[in-house]
Amino acid sequence: MKPIPVAFHLGPLPIVIHTYGIGLAVTFWFAYRYFERRLRSNGYPTEWFTGVFIWIVIASIVGARLLHVLANFSTYKADPGQILQVWQGGLSSFGGLLGGVPTGLILARRRCPDLTIMRALDIVAPVLMAAWGVGRLLGPQLMVAGGGHRTNEWFGMYYAGQVGKRLPVPILQAVDSFIIFGVLLLIERYYRDRPVGFVLAATMALWGLTRFYEERLWLGEIGHLGSVLVQIAGLALFVAGLVVMFFLRRRQRAGASPPEHPDGTEDTVLTGSATSSEIPPSPS
Repeated sequence: MKPIPVAFHLGPLPIVIHTYGIGLAVTFWFAYRYFERRLRSNGYPTEWFTGVFIWIVIASIVGARLLHVLANFSTYKADPGQILQVWQGGLSSFGGLLGGVPTGLILARRRCPDLTIMRALDIVAPVLMAAWGVGRLLGPQLMVAGGGHRTNEWFGMYYAGQVGKRLPVPILQAVDSFIIFGVLLLIERYYRDRPVGFVLAATMALWGLTRFYEERLWLGEIGHLGSVLVQIAGLALFVAGLVVMFFLRRRQRAGASPPEHPDGTEDTVLTGSATSSEIPPSPS
């Protein structure tokens, strides 16, 4: 199979359209619509979300590009002009999270005070996984050098800018992401008394593990700093997710963590003292 064109002209106009950019735009639109739907289904207003999402997109792209450049500094130091060529690929998934997630949480707390940080993270976690799967198919699959290690197997594909058939890593990553997405939906459906934050923790563990073995088996270069850092970050995220799940379950069993309900409400836990409205009237 010949590589998919990574750029094309729009009619007779001297304008180059990059397929990778179109894929990213579609992915962000999908994430916006799905996140808005999940907010609404959990009982939160969505009028504030459009403006916040624009800032999330900007912060995600800046963070993803910045971390990628830092991890591959020697390459960009030799040719600084490539730093701004985002359409050629080169966006770090961890950098996108580091830029977009804090930005979204800070702005969401200002625009929608009823939406707590942990509830927001639980709601957005499946969105991130679904969007990551869509983005792999519409992003790296359609960019320069989007494939993994070279292979002669039947499932190998040709990618622009790479010699020979390559492992179709973007497709494999998309499959991984959709599997994780399905697992998260099953958790939401059948683990109905889960503590707040459990969906996020499960996402951390599952996605961290997949990022580790994807980088180690399909993408990484032995001894390359950027590849090593991705593997370390993936393992750290995996371990952190397991630890958080363990402590959330432990707190819930001890009665210190309220369960999360599908409608977004939480059980009331009385601690210390009660407000005047919670204290039953004394008998006369």
